[in-house]
Amino acid sequence: MQTIRVNTSTAIYEIFTGSGLLETLAPRIERAIGPLPRRVFVLTSPEIWALWSKRFSASFPEPPLVLFLPPGEQHKTMASVQRLTREMARAGGDRGSLLICFGGGIVGDVGGFVAAVFMRGIAYLQVPTTFLAQVDSSIGGKVGVNLPEGKNLVGAFHHPCAVFADTGVLGTLPDRELRSGLMESVKAGIIRDRALVRYMEEHAGAVLARDAKVLERVIAASIRMKAGVVNKDERESGLRMILNFGHTVGHALEQATRYKAMLHGEAVGWGMVAALSLARHRGAITAGQMERLERLIHAYGPLPPLKVRAAQIVRATGRDKKNVGGVRRFVLPIGIGDAGVVEDVTPAELEAAVHYMLTQAKVQA
Repeated sequence: MQTIRVNTSTAIYEIFTGSGLLETLAPRIERAIGPLPRRVFVLTSPEIWALWSKRFSASFPEPPLVLFLPPGEQHKTMASVQRLTREMARAGGDRGSLLICFGGGIVGDVGGFVAAVFMRGIAYLQVPTTFLAQVDSSIGGKVGVNLPEGKNLVGAFHHPCAVFADTGVLGTLPDRELRSGLMESVKAGIIRDRALVRYMEEHAGAVLARDAKVLERVIAASIRMKAGVVNKDERESGLRMILNFGHTVGHALEQATRYKAMLHGEAVGWGMVAALSLARHRGAITAGQMERLERLIHAYGPLPPLKVRAAQIVRATGRDKKNVGGVRRFVLPIGIGDAGVVEDVTPAELEAAVHYMLTQAKVQA
């Protein structure tokens, strides 16, 4: 097991990653936060609970009260938040209650937001079960839900008390979900960790074959990168913006396809391709670096086909929550292992990057 600390101005907590954490979860929670409160809730999906409920509950003196959230971005809504908070209130939840988010990124985002607003804020833990959630969404305290107008437009900063990333649960993860999550590790390497880029290039076969030691190394490196950035910029006022590499166009793709055509990591993968094109146009990367990074992205694909028009994507980027005062904020790599935020991207540049991405999608198909 490896332990990585998040230490911000408002929260200090630890991320535990390794195999076999689930069966001993309750005593690990008590070591992290103290005695279990009277009312413990677990938010999960029916599929995850069917697979792992016995192992999850084995170490608890009393089984937690289970709340269910169906899978899919279409359930990451204010309606779900209202339903879940009402269920907690009817079950006797109070300010001393604990909520455990046991699932993928949607469960973590919705559950964290529920914890942020129920009784004006209760304690919660993240127990992520997907690769993407383990390396990205469970860390840093950004929680929230979508609106029809855009992704994650309603939310809060509410840090968990601890994160327990059991790599053993990844064995049941579908290949497509694994590849989707790996896009966040590719992103982590491109923006902040040149050694991770090289490692993922050299060990792609072992990663995709789920070699335990190789996967754990990628997960730990990805977590360290994000924790390090969050420690320096908790509220996304500067450095933390670089974590959005690939997400401006990625979120636009998700919205333009009504969150039904692709997984989040797949959309981010295509978003990174668009951002690389823009970075090359600006001279932030060389042609060789662009080719190398595109090859890495596709090595962890395949990315899904894109059945969407450029105009739809460009229009959707205008509603991205990172924009301020009508100015689009775009994260671009600077070489390999560094990145910066660009605020003067012209409509023509954005359209050219989107067209390049769509052309590459046709070539892949």
